[in-house]
Amino acid sequence: MIALSVNLNKIALIRNSRDTTIPDIPEHAQRCIDAGANGITVHPRPDQRHIRADDCRDLAAMLSVEFNMEGNPFAAARASDRPGVSDYPGFMDLVRELKPTQCTLVPDGDGQLTSDHGFDLNTQATALEPILAELRALGVRSSLFMDPVPEQMAIAAAIGADRIELYTETFAAAWMTQNDVSAVYEGFRVTAEAALTAGLGVNAGHDLNLQNLVLFRDLPGLAEVSIGHALTVDALRIGLDPAVRRYQEVLGNA
Repeated sequence: MIALSVNLNKIALIRNSRDTTIPDIPEHAQRCIDAGANGITVHPRPDQRHIRADDCRDLAAMLSVEFNMEGNPFAAARASDRPGVSDYPGFMDLVRELKPTQCTLVPDGDGQLTSDHGFDLNTQATALEPILAELRALGVRSSLFMDPVPEQMAIAAAIGADRIELYTETFAAAWMTQNDVSAVYEGFRVTAEAALTAGLGVNAGHDLNLQNLVLFRDLPGLAEVSIGHALTVDALRIGLDPAVRRYQEVLGNA
């Protein structure tokens, strides 16, 4: 089974457009779970542009499914500039506090609209290794956000990662234009095979949707997909509960 983890960042973004608690994050998480989601993903950034530190705390207290926290492990604490919003404690401090099921490390910064590249382990492995060791000591499964570069999979395993999450933007873009889809997918397939050979679990995420998942779901060893933006858009069209169920159908989990 390929697990579906629903990313709630865009739900939080709608809430943050007003001084309100609507839409309620835990309520929407529970609706996703009731509709069949296998996990909930959040990506709390230091500027708290969408999911906030307190949202993560609220979710950790109520979730009955896998909790996946994504973020830059080097993101430091930052004071909040919005009344009533708690300070950002630093990503790793938040992970230490909440001990999510899975922690997906992502090399992003404030200047990025969204995550747009994976780690380059040729230059970043040494800095990541002690963080991965700490996650293991905390009992938190680790995942590294990675581009489809097969030769980096053995490095990810060597420094202690449990899984990798493949950054799937290039596949989604190829699917949208129907340009070189097979060749792009092959790059992901070879990378997934390399990850499995190295003993890593394989996750994937970024612009996966109901259409392109029809092919991507066949990726060797695919354990989990994290989907937020596309699922939120589909929820506006057909409703949140039906959208979650439709993704599970496409993944073969109906």
